[in-house]
Amino acid sequence: MSATTLKKTLTPFALWALGVGYVISGMYFGWNLGLEKGGTFGMAVATVVVMLMYITFTFSYSELACAIPKAGGVFDYAGRVLGKDVAFISGIAQTVEFVFAPPSIAFAIGAYFNAFFPQVPIIETAIIAYILFTALNVFGVKAAATFEMVITVMAVGELLLFVGITIPHFHTANLVHNAFPNGWSGTFAAIPFAIWFFLGIEGIANVAEETKNPQRDIQKGFGWAIFTLAMLCMLVFFSSVGVGGWEKIVYKNGVGGDTSDSPLPLALSEITGDNAAMYHLLITVGLFGLVASFHGLILAAGRSTYEMGRSHNMPGFLGKISPRFQTPAYALIGNMVIGILALMSGKTADIITLSVFGALTLYVIAMVALIKLRKTEPDLHRPFKVPLYPLFPIVVLVVGIVSLISMFVYNKEIGLVYLAIMLVTYILFKLFKK
Repeated sequence: MSATTLKKTLTPFALWALGVGYVISGMYFGWNLGLEKGGTFGMAVATVVVMLMYITFTFSYSELACAIPKAGGVFDYAGRVLGKDVAFISGIAQTVEFVFAPPSIAFAIGAYFNAFFPQVPIIETAIIAYILFTALNVFGVKAAATFEMVITVMAVGELLLFVGITIPHFHTANLVHNAFPNGWSGTFAAIPFAIWFFLGIEGIANVAEETKNPQRDIQKGFGWAIFTLAMLCMLVFFSSVGVGGWEKIVYKNGVGGDTSDSPLPLALSEITGDNAAMYHLLITVGLFGLVASFHGLILAAGRSTYEMGRSHNMPGFLGKISPRFQTPAYALIGNMVIGILALMSGKTADIITLSVFGALTLYVIAMVALIKLRKTEPDLHRPFKVPLYPLFPIVVLVVGIVSLISMFVYNKEIGLVYLAIMLVTYILFKLFKK
């Protein structure tokens, strides 16, 4: 096999593990910040709408990924039918999503570790995690995917254990208490945090070139992953809030205090107390979920940046494969440097929001590409076709566009940062692209 190609080693189960692994950290942290915006009811409405978008998106994106199994994902799909300019914009949006999601997860890893070992600084732990898991991804996709399978299964098991412990203490009164504090505006403001429940599942498409039989296996990986995640999302939401109300899993020291990046330990502390052996055990095991997403998104981000470098839409060295490991080592290391710089800001909510802007842009462009590809290339071999076409991609378009607009309304400063990134990179693209 040439040193310029990616190894084909991934199976349907590996794709399921990657899909769930990319996302599962969203069950452990981040989503609870949406409760501060919308309360239980506002966040629940946002989550149901977002879940509908992701289910329809997953089926729609599977058609593209099976028909065009390339590491660039939406960059390659848009390039096929929408032109180089739109392809570049979609590629940068995808890169923003995948490069800025890991720093927020790294910060949460540090926060969870700090809850068990208060003497260990959060930032230092996060940086060490970045270096270790980037190195694992550089070493080889088979080793990285095997690790991801093991850690994802453990993370799913830990969430089910958490639900088993908290459900007996569930009280409906905790769900309805102060459930809609900011009205419908709070529901729209909660959207990015509802998206965090599922953000990243599209990363399955970015390992298509490393899948043994992409035309057959990708649809299985996507389908099994979104079903697993939808079930976990509902279980975690209701069991966490039902223990003591939403304020208990948002604020560290009472209403109006600092917000927390570790809602599940806060829910458990209502049952076990801070010093119980089960509480400490679950905090430790809870790291598995964060590590699964952190490691998986580093893998997906490496493929996305590699494809942008390979097509010379980013510096060419990012598109080179390591002759020794046959992995996109330069792209992985470049992403790590940017991620650590973002991590140093310490603003988890802002980094999550920036990543969500990129994701929503990706979803909208991908659905436009899907619809246009059906018209321009009706005879293209499509091993999987989205059901109820064109209803599914239209649902994604409507929810995605409304979500983008609401994101700009409620996150003006981060929205301007995102637009600046897109504009500056596009200008550089037009100036230097040969």
